[in-house]
Amino acid sequence: MIFLIGFPAAGKTSVGRALAAETGRTFVDLDTAIADAAGEPVPSLVARDEAEFRRREAAALAAQIARGEPSVIATGGGAATFGDNLERMRAAGLVVALGVDVAEAERRAQNPGEPLRPLLASATAARLAAKRAPIYRRAHAVVDTTGRAIDEVVRGVLAIERAWQRSPAARDGTFVALDDRSYGVVVEPDLPTAALREQAAEASRITIITDRNVGRYHLAAVLGALGGPRPVDTITLEPGEASKCFAVYQQLTEDLVRRGADRGSLIVALGGGVVGDLAGFVAATLFRGISVVQVPTTIVAMTDAAIGGKTAIDLPAGKNLVGAFHQPRLVACNLATLATLPGRERRAGFGELWKYALLDGPELWAAVDQTTGWASGPETTPPPDALATVVRRAIAYKAAVVGRDERERTGHRALLNLGHTVGHAIESASGMLHGEAVGLGLIAACRVSAALGHPDREPEVTDALARTGLPTDLDRWLTEDVLARISVDKKRVGAKITFVAIVDVGACVPHPLAVTDVQRILRRVPTP
Repeated sequence: MIFLIGFPAAGKTSVGRALAAETGRTFVDLDTAIADAAGEPVPSLVARDEAEFRRREAAALAAQIARGEPSVIATGGGAATFGDNLERMRAAGLVVALGVDVAEAERRAQNPGEPLRPLLASATAARLAAKRAPIYRRAHAVVDTTGRAIDEVVRGVLAIERAWQRSPAARDGTFVALDDRSYGVVVEPDLPTAALREQAAEASRITIITDRNVGRYHLAAVLGALGGPRPVDTITLEPGEASKCFAVYQQLTEDLVRRGADRGSLIVALGGGVVGDLAGFVAATLFRGISVVQVPTTIVAMTDAAIGGKTAIDLPAGKNLVGAFHQPRLVACNLATLATLPGRERRAGFGELWKYALLDGPELWAAVDQTTGWASGPETTPPPDALATVVRRAIAYKAAVVGRDERERTGHRALLNLGHTVGHAIESASGMLHGEAVGLGLIAACRVSAALGHPDREPEVTDALARTGLPTDLDRWLTEDVLARISVDKKRVGAKITFVAIVDVGACVPHPLAVTDVQRILRRVPTP
């Protein structure tokens, strides 16, 4: 079964019909089935007693699942938000959320012949869409429909289905929707051995790239998971940002060629963001591109660096200035690796988690807040169950954004840079850990946002960072060197950068700003 969920006018019925016709499945519009059984249209059922309607909807969904027929089921906009409907759909088949901008949904609803959509006539439509979006992102994948033809969306859903069918071991995870380059992101309490073996089976040769610290704890398990008829080599790097340079990149590529790598080879990046970025860039460029699997071992890498295909090395002028987009074939997250992180590295991961909480909304903010005790607790403490939920939801957010804007061409992926404009400048000037610098960048984002007329969130964000043991002394780091480095941000176009401002928890917006304006605000210089 394929289940389509999403906001009203996302195209669930139109896409569902076309998808069913393409694949020879039965098409079921859940709202139509409910209305036919009740002898009354859905809008009036909802208006009279929404709780009763939700019970009818859950029963209708359960009946379709019980039939077990190959089918495409288009659900109503609220179906995935009620009770355990979403969990039951995921257990029964592939769940795809169709994304749509509210403005586009409102435009579609005005087309002649479209059914009445009371929610889209309401002034609260945008607020409701923001509230439901984190739930829709818990589908297996999100395929955007804004500005796309029905047949294009159908192709996107079918590509997700192929990736889902190719990777049975990844079906409990999240999939990044990138047509034929779609891939799964798996989060498990231990090493996702089955998912790794699925990828290894297709490789002519396998090389694990890791660093000395990570290898000591986790290399043996990954070697065991990948062991088989084909060779598995290991290259171990020195840990730290200094390895993300041209000299180490050249050493890696020459070493791989000398060991007999070919275009059918697979690189497995085992480590944090440094290993992932560097190994990914090697994979992107060696033989004009070979396969890579990311096995992230830090919070930052699991929720951010390993997902989305950004690979890079650094220059003296700044971080990640030389790189390429090269998507992995799989991201395999082993939560047990987090217990081996040094305390400072563990706390630094929360810089990214607070970022995702600001982007996603109040529910994720509260969930991150529940795990702050682990962030500042004793080293070697296993991560709490609640952290698994946080990591999965952060991954779901990034996967949805990357699927919509892989190469930062529409502006949507720019949201992921929240806190990074100033954070990267501090990181490159100071040697601070990435997550620590991003945390300070979030405070800077609050300050710039307030200067733009948005509510001042600086006290709230500063307090949140402090609860996880992260630095909060932004002004100490706003040296002339740091402020100058903002001007070499890799997202700068001309004299402007896209600065992500914070309106509210769950409401962040990109603002094109002159670099000089950002510097002036951070210096606390009044507007002339």
